[in-house]
Amino acid sequence: MVNDIPTSFDRLIHISQAAGKILKFCENINEEEFLHNEMLNGSVLYQFIIIGEAIQFVDRNVLNKYPYQWHLPRSFRNYAAHEYFGINLNQVFKTIRELLPDFKILIDRIILEY
Repeated sequence: MVNDIPTSFDRLIHISQAAGKILKFCENINEEEFLHNEMLNGSVLYQFIIIGEAIQFVDRNVLNKYPYQWHLPRSFRNYAAHEYFGINLNQVFKTIRELLPDFKILIDRIILEY
């Protein structure tokens, strides 16, 4: 029987793909468009949930080699999954613009060095 349980490496790939989708979805979008496009911001929040869920299953020994506050993606996953109507989309957009590009670079570096 084949083991179908995703490995830490698989989860890192999922995280990178989800971050890449968010960046692609929002590439030519301004904040106003993001705030008013429910399909877009809903899709983005779903990808953030994937990131936060996947990161819970990456080996801590792998993550701890890299300086990052790993609790943040996990916390944001919980926030997005449980606060749905109270989410501050302005802050989500700011996170996409200011933090997500560097986060994706870090995840891709971890994948390369895995």
